[in-house]
Amino acid sequence: MSSTKDIDALIEMMAKLPGLGPRSARRAVLHLIRKRALLLTPLADVMQTVAVTARECLNCGNVGTEDVCDLCTSLKRENGELCVVEDVADLWAMERSGVFKGRYHVLGGTLSALDAVGPDELRIPKLINRIEAEGVTEVILALNATIDGQTTAHYIADQLEKKVKLTSLAQGVPIGGELDYLDDGTISAALRARKEI
Repeated sequence: MSSTKDIDALIEMMAKLPGLGPRSARRAVLHLIRKRALLLTPLADVMQTVAVTARECLNCGNVGTEDVCDLCTSLKRENGELCVVEDVADLWAMERSGVFKGRYHVLGGTLSALDAVGPDELRIPKLINRIEAEGVTEVILALNATIDGQTTAHYIADQLEKKVKLTSLAQGVPIGGELDYLDDGTISAALRARKEI
């Protein structure tokens, strides 16, 4: 039996994280072990807490520790604007820019015939219900500039035609780009220069 079985298991789990391969995972684990009291133990405690408390917002799909997130309960965000994003990473990217002051709706993916993802597998029906229930005046489609993202944007635009003002992000978002990888300035410029669909 290996004397490093638990450490090897930790390296294997870390290597599954985005952006980390086996070598990066080994370096990270060695660093954590060297700084056990300062990093490893507190990290393990926080991860255990998050594993128990993290949940999806019942309203918008954001991730937090309450049933309804802070963005949805904030009275400062009741301005009639609803920004539709593909996933939580995109929502967080938009929030980092500090420009958008409305509310969000996380779809949980994009339409994809190849992967058998239709509107009911996403949060599109919930989006339509929210627009009617919350008095939304503008829907900003901030979906990734990929084929599936654009297909999803067109589908949503068809569903909401003549029900609400529809806009999309404009300049700054490259074709094939993903919001999570864009800098804050690019997101700010794209949000300010959005155009009606």
